[in-house]
Amino acid sequence: MKIYEIPCLEDNYAYLIIDETTKEAAVVDPVEPEKVVNAAKQHDVLLKLVLTTHHHWDHAGGNEKIKQLVPGIKVYGGSIDNVKGCTDKVENGDKISLGADVNILSLHTPCHTKGHISYYVTSKEGEDPAVFTGDTLFIAGCGKFFEGTAEQMHQSLCVTLGSLPKPTRVYCGHEYTVKNLQFALTVEPDNVKIQQKLSWANQRRQAGLPTIPSTIGEELETNPFIRADLPELQVKVGRHSAIEALREIRRLKDNWRG
Repeated sequence: MKIYEIPCLEDNYAYLIIDETTKEAAVVDPVEPEKVVNAAKQHDVLLKLVLTTHHHWDHAGGNEKIKQLVPGIKVYGGSIDNVKGCTDKVENGDKISLGADVNILSLHTPCHTKGHISYYVTSKEGEDPAVFTGDTLFIAGCGKFFEGTAEQMHQSLCVTLGSLPKPTRVYCGHEYTVKNLQFALTVEPDNVKIQQKLSWANQRRQAGLPTIPSTIGEELETNPFIRADLPELQVKVGRHSAIEALREIRRLKDNWRG
């Protein structure tokens, strides 16, 4: 299994997932379809599937066009998310195969949108798994609660995604890492892991390089939203439960001007 990021728009990422045995590929959130088709040609692969994380235009807005460019391509999206161009609706626990070696598990991760899906991808070759989290889990952050509640985001982040194996690579929908880590330091100024990752992320961006992927293990050390389960973090934001802490951290982030 090979994964390539395709920068789109100002700060979005689409992703190409390739089964190396069959040279078949899936693409996550192909908002700029021509770029995706060119990337597939460059890597000499056959596009078979679109994995849409959620219905917002900067993720699903390229689906109709890619169906024109790649006749017969299947477009997956959450069953209650009204995804443009969707041909195959998925729910939590649904499985999709890519080529001979790649398996994709749909995880319902609502809050940013009601039907948001994250895709957990494993390979028979034994590489570390990967998860494509759209706008639910960002590196050191999470999406705004547009269509859901703190309870839902807690379930999505701390339970569903937080329980994936720690080496799981995290590929998110946007390049927001530097700002997210700067905010994370306002919540936990003494967290050395956040300080170190911010320094690294700044170097990456100054060199014009992406900050993805992270790992679930790194997020558990540096992401204040997924760390809301920790009593010491709850104390820092003056709350007494994980859900209250998560709600308060989101409120602080929404009002933060870094």
